[in-house]
Amino acid sequence: MTDDPNTGEAQAANNMSDAEVNARIEGLDFVPTADDFESDEAAEGAAAAAAAGVPGGATAVGEDTAAALAAAKAEAAKNLESYQRSQADYINLRNRTTKQLETARADGREDVLRALMPVLDQIERARSHDELQGPMVAIAQQIDDSLGRMGFKRFGSVGDEFDPNHHEALMHRTSADAERETVEHVIDPGYLNGEKVVRPAKVGVVGPE
Repeated sequence: MTDDPNTGEAQAANNMSDAEVNARIEGLDFVPTADDFESDEAAEGAAAAAAAGVPGGATAVGEDTAAALAAAKAEAAKNLESYQRSQADYINLRNRTTKQLETARADGREDVLRALMPVLDQIERARSHDELQGPMVAIAQQIDDSLGRMGFKRFGSVGDEFDPNHHEALMHRTSADAERETVEHVIDPGYLNGEKVVRPAKVGVVGPE
């Protein structure tokens, strides 16, 4: 069997003394340093990593993972912002729709009240002159109760302090006994829908001279 020449050279190198090794190194044009050996080890490590199927080594894998994580976080933040914007738009739409429905209902009730006002005024005139008789008394009371359940309130009485926001003065006179302007006569009562004046009370007013 033929001896491996590389094995023989290795054995010969192991048998050389330090003096012989130094002599051979001095005869070389290039003398290796510790950095050269470290570079060789690094190259061998990279080659081993590549052979194991890890391109660029563990550092490249870590950078790729960090980049993927950052991209995922950015996408999640974008999706969250889009969801929050959609949620805010929905809440605004719901509130706006609810307000519009409430306004439409209130307008509808007021339209009914305005349509009934001529009849209601006749009933009030008959009541003020004690002309409601028999079943009409109960009918008038039922109408008042229904208006109350719908949120309407009748106002305007003799002796009330005159308020131009709630009263429409159709007559006015002065008196030496008057200390302020007050309602002297109620021609037609006013109606409120909550705090809103649907119709001011039509009144006669007396005030100081």
